[in-house]
Amino acid sequence: MPAEQIAQNLAYINWTLLTGLAVGCLGAAVLGRLTTAATRGYLGFIAAAGVVLALLAVSSDSALPVTAGGSPIAPDAAWEGARRGALWLLAGLGSAFVVVIARRGSGRVVGLATLGMGLAVLLAGAMSWGGDPVGRALLFVQLAALAAASGGGLASMVLGHWYLVTPKLPEAPLVRFARALEVIVLVQLALFVVWLATGAGPGGSPAFGALTGSWALFVWLRLVVGLAMPLVISWAAVQTARTRSMESATGLLYIDVGLVAAGTILAAGLYFGAGLLV
Repeated sequence: MPAEQIAQNLAYINWTLLTGLAVGCLGAAVLGRLTTAATRGYLGFIAAAGVVLALLAVSSDSALPVTAGGSPIAPDAAWEGARRGALWLLAGLGSAFVVVIARRGSGRVVGLATLGMGLAVLLAGAMSWGGDPVGRALLFVQLAALAAASGGGLASMVLGHWYLVTPKLPEAPLVRFARALEVIVLVQLALFVVWLATGAGPGGSPAFGALTGSWALFVWLRLVVGLAMPLVISWAAVQTARTRSMESATGLLYIDVGLVAAGTILAAGLYFGAGLLV
């Protein structure tokens, strides 16, 4: 049964969510430092949160089973050390970035190094579970999109809180973060269509066959709950932030975080449970 197969691979789903949140939060902190006027307090907080999430991802990684139960995914054990080492380095570089922010440094060098290490973590994950070279490339794209959406959503929601306690902040940073989240979800929606049209993933399926097969319920939930609804809510968050309705924007971003996280869980469950990219 599909639900049982997803349940057998919860450890991999947990890794995907925690790693995505860690990479996304640290990426948002770095890009926020380099391209927006977001406060040091906010950037330091979201970067520190990314470090904590990276350490949780290390713990999750150490608990991964040798095989993905009942799944077409065949883990490559040769990449286990590189994957875990990259997570440790991500946590270390993220910690250094927090210190640089606290000392009022620009953070450009260590920030870009942190961003690069985040991509290296996702690449190691793709090499571990992507199968052949094409599959690895596709999984890397999927993991990067999931990280940008989940971590970016959390970073945007936390930024909204900063406006509730510091109302004189300019609205530009929140508008930029919310708009970036909207674009990321739109890219995910486009990828969803491409994945289904090409039957991408180790599980293989006819063009759009996943919409009617035994996994159809979870595929439709991924589309409606994890993509369509966040896209609409992200758009609404941008509009409310532009009019300085920060309480409304923050509330919308709260909903966004839950929906995007649910979408990430569904996407990971479908990949590790059925070998489907969605």
